[in-house]
Amino acid sequence: MSDSSWIRSPDQMAQAAEDAAFGKVTAGPMKSLLLGLTGGGFIALGFVFFVTSQVGAGDLPYGVAKTLGGIVFSTGLVLVVLTGAELFTSSTLTLVARASGRITWRQLAANWAVVYVANFIGALTIVGLIYLAGTWHNADGAWGAVVLDTALHKVQHTFLEAFVLGILCNLMVCLAVWAAFSGRTTTDKILAVTMPIALFVATGFEHSVANMFMIPLGLLIKDHAGADFWSTSGLDAGAYGDLTWSSFFVDNLLPVTLGNIVGGGVMIGILYWTIFHLLPSRKAGPAAD
Repeated sequence: MSDSSWIRSPDQMAQAAEDAAFGKVTAGPMKSLLLGLTGGGFIALGFVFFVTSQVGAGDLPYGVAKTLGGIVFSTGLVLVVLTGAELFTSSTLTLVARASGRITWRQLAANWAVVYVANFIGALTIVGLIYLAGTWHNADGAWGAVVLDTALHKVQHTFLEAFVLGILCNLMVCLAVWAAFSGRTTTDKILAVTMPIALFVATGFEHSVANMFMIPLGLLIKDHAGADFWSTSGLDAGAYGDLTWSSFFVDNLLPVTLGNIVGGGVMIGILYWTIFHLLPSRKAGPAAD
């Protein structure tokens, strides 16, 4: 069997992406809800791995530490792709099926709403489990310190910065998902997904669903950690005053979500739909004399 039978061409990838988008939207709200719960949970678990990788990584060169974190975080999206879970950021690619007229705006909006809410619930479920498990006490509170510092940084972007970081993030996420359509084996898909995701995490781009885990966990630690945590970790609770629920929703989640829609749905989905549906393919003509 030739290699070409195992790797999809760009045209075949575009068709596979459109078919997958159509299948997601028409699968029914209950299936989308359940798969959305798993998607939010898997991305949260990717961030759990990221946090663990960053404990003590301050002694490494900045780029090395962040690249390590990005690679381990990609576990979350690998699980999403391999299990067929629903993720709001990659669901923005359903704009491809809308552009082709295979679904309506109402169907698209309903799917996005269900998946977004389900992702949030799934992410918060892992937040609760990690908090109750006391994982944030690990390494004398250094694990929780990574969460707090990361969450605080995320809510200190300006609205424009958070929006643009959201665009850049989902540009990479949807490129990873799109590239995964080229492969037909588990190994193909893992390799296609890992490096684009590592790039976005290592560089500090903003992912709405990942933030549904990291920032609420930071808020939970900040608001409910006892004096023993602050003394053991050596952190100053007053330094996290900017980390509030309002800053999470207004300064981060809102602009990042809007940016994710632009980066994934428009800059990847609509761009590739235009290339493969609206622009005619060149036909080979007779050779010149």
